[in-house]
Amino acid sequence: MNPLLKDFNTAPFSKIKTEHYITAIQKGIEMAKLEIAKIVQNPDAPSFENTTVALDFTGEKLNRITSIFFNLNAAETNDEIQKIAQEISPWLSEFRNDITLNEALFKRVKAVFDSKETLDLTAEQSMLLEKQYKGFTRNGANLKDDDKNKLREIDAKLSKLSLKFGENVLAETNAFELHITDEKELSGLPESIKEAAAEVAKSKEKEGYIFTLDYPSYIPFLTYADNRELRKKMAIAGGKKAFQDNEFNNEKIVLEIVKLRHERANLLGYKTHAHFVLEERMAENPEKVIEFSNNLLKKAKPAAQREFKNLENYAKKLDAIDQLQKWDSAYYSEKLKKEIFDLDQEILKPYFKLENVIAGVFEIANRLYDLKFEEVTTIDKYHEDVKTYHVTDSEDNFISVFYADFHPRKGKRNGAWMTSYKSQQVKNNIDERPHVSIVCNFTKPTATKPSLLTFNEVTTLFHEFGHALHGMLAKTTYNSLSGTSVSWDFVELPSQVLENWCYEKEALELFAKHYETGEIIPMKYVEKIKESASFHEGMQTLRQLSFGLLDMSWHSQDPSKVTSIKEFETKAFAETKLYPDVLENCMSSSFSHIFQGGYSAGYYSYKWAEVLDADAFEYFLEKGIFNKEVASKFKEHVLSKGGTEKPMELYKRFRGQEPKPDALLKRAGLI
Repeated sequence: MNPLLKDFNTAPFSKIKTEHYITAIQKGIEMAKLEIAKIVQNPDAPSFENTTVALDFTGEKLNRITSIFFNLNAAETNDEIQKIAQEISPWLSEFRNDITLNEALFKRVKAVFDSKETLDLTAEQSMLLEKQYKGFTRNGANLKDDDKNKLREIDAKLSKLSLKFGENVLAETNAFELHITDEKELSGLPESIKEAAAEVAKSKEKEGYIFTLDYPSYIPFLTYADNRELRKKMAIAGGKKAFQDNEFNNEKIVLEIVKLRHERANLLGYKTHAHFVLEERMAENPEKVIEFSNNLLKKAKPAAQREFKNLENYAKKLDAIDQLQKWDSAYYSEKLKKEIFDLDQEILKPYFKLENVIAGVFEIANRLYDLKFEEVTTIDKYHEDVKTYHVTDSEDNFISVFYADFHPRKGKRNGAWMTSYKSQQVKNNIDERPHVSIVCNFTKPTATKPSLLTFNEVTTLFHEFGHALHGMLAKTTYNSLSGTSVSWDFVELPSQVLENWCYEKEALELFAKHYETGEIIPMKYVEKIKESASFHEGMQTLRQLSFGLLDMSWHSQDPSKVTSIKEFETKAFAETKLYPDVLENCMSSSFSHIFQGGYSAGYYSYKWAEVLDADAFEYFLEKGIFNKEVASKFKEHVLSKGGTEKPMELYKRFRGQEPKPDALLKRAGLI
C-alpha cells in the first residue's frame, strides 16, 4: 500500500519511495475532484456551511502529499524528484484551474457571497467567504470559455518554467568549485572556514581545499580571503549563475515568465502583474510601493553614498585600491567594521554554538509565549540531520510538531526558509495542530569544532523561527486563513520582529555562551554588536531597495519589448548603483525569490515589514523585551490570528495605532 495514501499524522518519510509520489498525487487529485463534485451536486440551496466551508476542507489529502513532495524538492532533491516535479506541476495547475474555472461551483460560491449581508457571519467567516470569492474572480471565473482555456495554458507553462528556473540555479550552484591546493592562497581565512573547505575536498576525494557557492562557503570567502583575484573569481561565479552560455541559462526563461505573467494579468483585467498581485496586499498597488521605496531611497541614498566614499578611501589607504569592486565589498566592510568597533565576527562565533542558539530561541519563545520544546526521536524524518520536536504550552497542551534542518548538502537549495507539512484548522470540533519546519544552511560541525554560527546566521535562525511561531501559534477555524496564510507584506512581521532579540543583552545572556569555557558573551561585545547593527545601513538599505525596485520593474510594466535581461536590469538598478557593473554577471537569472519563490511583485515586503517590525519592537522596548502584556497582545492579535482579518486592523489592535517609519529610520541611523 502506498504510504502517502494511508491516513497519517506526521509525514511517513522513511516509508516513502520516489515511485510513490506520482500515483499518490494522481489519486489525491481524484479524491479532491470527487469532493468538489459533491459540493456542486448538492441539491440544497448554497449556504455558508455546504459551500464555503465544504470547499475550504476539500483537497486535504492532496495538500498533505504535495507539501511533502515540494518540501523535499527544496530540501532533499535528486534528479528523479526533479523529473517528477516537472511532470506533476502542470497537473496541479490544471487541477487548480478546474476548481476556479468550474462554473457550477462558482455559481454556488457567488450565491453565498451575494447573500452575505443576511448571513450574520463572524469576521473570520466573512474573510473566508471574501477570499474564496476573490480566489475565483481573480483566477478567471468570469472569463469567456476561450479565455479560460488560454489561462489554463498560461498557468501550466508558468508552473513548469519556475521549476526549471530553480533547477538551473541549483545545477549552477552545484557545478562550481574553487579548488585550492596551496595553503598560502588562503591567507586571511579563519581556521574554521579552512577546516570546512578541507572536509569538502576530502569528501570529493581531492587534496587541499574546496570552496563552493553554498553560502557557508561563499560568504566567508568573500569576507576574509586576502587574495583579491580569487575573491573576484568567486564573486563572478556567484553572479553568473544561470547567465552562462550553457544548458542551464535562465535568460529566455526569465523573459518568458514575465511576459506570461503580464499576459495573464491582462487577461484577468489588470494593467500589469504587479497590479494583480498588489490588489490583495497591504500596499494595494504598484504606485504605492514605488512611492514607499523612493521615499526610503531618498533617506538612505545620501547615507549610502557617504558610507561608500568612506569605504573607498579606506581601501585606497589600506591597499592602494583605485576602484572598489563588488568582490571588495564584504572584505573591506568587515575590516573597517573591525577597526571602528574592534569587533571581529570570528571572535563572536565561539559564543554562538548552534545547539546553544537553538536552546536560546526556545527559551525566548517560552518567556514570551509560554512554549516548551522537547526533542523527540519518535517522529519520522527525511534526513539524519533533521531535528524533531514536540511543542507544548505551560499547561501541557500540544501545540505543534516542529522540524529543523540546519546544514547544507547536495540536494538542498541555498538560503533559509520556513514551511509546513500540515496546517492548523478546527475540524469536527477538533483543533488540529500544525506541523512546521525551518530549513537553513549553516556551517557544519567539523572534526574539531561544533557548528559555530556567525552573528548573521544567528539572526537568520531567529528570523525563520519567527515565521515558525506564526505557524505554530495559529488559532483559526479554517486552514486557508491559518498561520502564515496572510498577505505577503505582513508575513515578514513575525520573522523580522524576532531578530531584534539578538541585539539585546537580556536575551543574549540566555544563550551566547563560549562553547569551550561556558563564559557568557562579554558585555563589551554586546555593546559593539548593538553599535555596529546600523553599520553601513545606508548601503544595506540601498541594496534591499534595489532588489525590490528590480522586481517592480519586471512586473509593473509591459515587458513584451524587453530583449536583453542584462540591459533591462542595468536600467532598473541605475538609481541604486554604487559599484561598477560586472559585465558577465546578472541578478535576474538567479533571482529565485521572484522567479521561483512567491515574491514576484512582492520583494518590497521585506522593507515594508521592517517598518512594522521596528515600530512593533519599539513597543516591547518601552515595556521590557520580555513583558508579558505586550507579548500576549502580539500573540493574540498577530501570531494566532493568521489571515482572519485585514492586517492593518490586526496591527492596530496590537499597537493601538498605525505603524510609523520613524522607529526604522532611527534604528537604521538614517535620522
